[in-house]
Amino acid sequence: MTFVVTSNCQRCRFTDCVAVCPVECFHGDKEMLYIDPDECIDCGACVPECPVEAIYDETEVPPEQIEWIEINAARASELPVVAETETPLPTAEERRKQLGFG
Repeated sequence: MTFVVTSNCQRCRFTDCVAVCPVECFHGDKEMLYIDPDECIDCGACVPECPVEAIYDETEVPPEQIEWIEINAARASELPVVAETETPLPTAEERRKQLGFG
């Protein structure tokens, strides 16, 4: 079992989640973060830290987001680790509002 970053992270890239990750399993591109399923230890510490509720246990990913399980596995393996909190994207606050979070 692992955790999965879903489409809510797109155009946000809030990195609150990486600050609490004990194993540095987050990887990122210019648009969002991904979790490496081979590195994730299933602790779940990242879930409550995400301000846009983009992270799910792989067994609880909503049906319309199921493709993100494979996307995370594929993308994480080819991207650099993100282990420190960074400034969110300039579109993050607007995206958060569009998603219905504050």
